[in-house]
Amino acid sequence: MILDRSIYLNYKENSIQGRYVINEQIINFLDGLSTDFCIETQGSSVEERPIKSITWGRGKNKVLMWSQMHGNESTTTKAVLDLLKFFESDTALSLAFSASCTLKIIPILNPDGAEAYTRVNANQIDLNRDAQNRSQPESIVLREVYEDFQPDFCFNLHDQRTIFNVGATSKPATISFLAPSHDVERSISKTREISMQLIAAMNSELQEFIPGQLGRYDDGFNANCIGDTFQMLNTPTILFEAGHFAEDYEREKTREYVFYALVKALHSISENEIQVYSQKEYFEIPENNKLFFDVLIKNAQIINKLYTKEVCILYTEVLKNKKISFEARIVKNEISTSFFGHKTYDCADNTDFLLLKKQSFWNLLQVSDTDYIS
Repeated sequence: MILDRSIYLNYKENSIQGRYVINEQIINFLDGLSTDFCIETQGSSVEERPIKSITWGRGKNKVLMWSQMHGNESTTTKAVLDLLKFFESDTALSLAFSASCTLKIIPILNPDGAEAYTRVNANQIDLNRDAQNRSQPESIVLREVYEDFQPDFCFNLHDQRTIFNVGATSKPATISFLAPSHDVERSISKTREISMQLIAAMNSELQEFIPGQLGRYDDGFNANCIGDTFQMLNTPTILFEAGHFAEDYEREKTREYVFYALVKALHSISENEIQVYSQKEYFEIPENNKLFFDVLIKNAQIINKLYTKEVCILYTEVLKNKKISFEARIVKNEISTSFFGHKTYDCADNTDFLLLKKQSFWNLLQVSDTDYIS
């Protein structure tokens, strides 16, 4: 391991936690950084919120990373802030990074979406489907930064839903990676291979922290996606997907693991050790699957005789008073294979049944609307 948890806790930015992360918080944080960091306004969003960037380091390896392209995907933003605090530490490792790398980071590309806690921007456009048209000011900003900075590596930082598991296992996909395709055939160019090798490096590190909880995202080609576009432009690009860790709906643990992944990636670049890893190791990472529900209730007919299968619950994230609440909704069980719950209750077990009755969604289970019944 390059770092352990006791060291990470020295750099965690405790002033920003939870799922709701907005521009105002980021700007306050950036105002406290030292003059080693070059803070710029790269442009504005649809609603005229500034899109900030941070440039740090003086090395030849240029790394561009951006977070909250989808406004409600904030875990990686928090990890980026922790990374910036780590850069301020002047440890031997951070000094080595500074000497070998130059980083440009956009912590929130979609500040309007962050404010409203939505995936899309203020014009209801998914910026990650706007890479070719560049119809939105945020898309234009990112492309202009890319062309001006001319990065050697791109890190595209996102969150994924709680539904994802690793392969056929009951392990949640706490972090998933993708080396995006650059053509429909999903062929492997030199730059895509570099992406794969760098992912293999991060996977080797993270397996020490969260064994079996790393997934590989689907590599179907879509030229409108920003990662595929930058891969087409021959820049090694990596998609990061921050997912679920047990009992961590605020994604504070996942944030920590994203931090470790970023440090490992920069270490591999800085030490010129990418070639140590192989594309074979990348393909050995199991693919993501969608076999999780937030809550799984077995023998649900004990509650309501109309239930004919397990009751499956997913949480919807709702913004209320600048905080995110997790509201339960029953979804149809249309999965034919085995599946899992982040929480599982068996109504035939008296202890489980009594615990279930204490849950906020208990009244929801009393509905008899057959639309909910599988």
